[in-house]
Amino acid sequence: MASGTQGTNGTQRNETRREDSGRPVTNGSAGATATDTGRGTGTGAGTGDIGAGAGTDVSAVTSTDTDADAVAVAKAAAPASGETVRVDSWIWSVRLVKTRSMGATACRGGHVRVNGERVKPAYAVRVGDEVRLRHAERERVVVVKRVIRKRVGATVAAECYVDNSPPPPPREAVAPAGIRDRGTGRPTKRDRRELERLRGLNSPDSGPKTP
Repeated sequence: MASGTQGTNGTQRNETRREDSGRPVTNGSAGATATDTGRGTGTGAGTGDIGAGAGTDVSAVTSTDTDADAVAVAKAAAPASGETVRVDSWIWSVRLVKTRSMGATACRGGHVRVNGERVKPAYAVRVGDEVRLRHAERERVVVVKRVIRKRVGATVAAECYVDNSPPPPPREAVAPAGIRDRGTGRPTKRDRRELERLRGLNSPDSGPKTP
């Protein structure tokens, strides 16, 4: 009887242990599965939202950053407080001429006007001045937005003035010059007449040549 009682109690204990051990495993697995599922769903949704938002604002942010960088560089090239900038230096800094000496030469030749008046190279430009420059067979008309003393890139230079220049004149069609093969020697009279005819120097409208 004692043995039977112990066996029964042992069986009950084993069943109790199995039930006890099975319950936390089952609950833990369900909880882990629910947790993992929740995490995966939340992460995926969050990633999608972030990606969509970033894709929408990339172009606007890039454009804003570029403009801000250009303005920052222009401010860095500005003179110190109380200093002035010569007009020949300014038109060189904003890339209206290739060299500063070209700017000074244009001023001395009367090809630079500020607010309608001819100026010398040492004239100090100010914000709001209208600068007219005749250079390289083209007239440039710009209004000063920023005064800078260092030469900057084209993108930054465009932030320093308002360009009111007229469109450049169309390039005239130029007849190609006659090209002779190497080693053919000097052109004969007949060859020169053909060259003049091609260049339009001896057209029928020009009339007969005088002896």
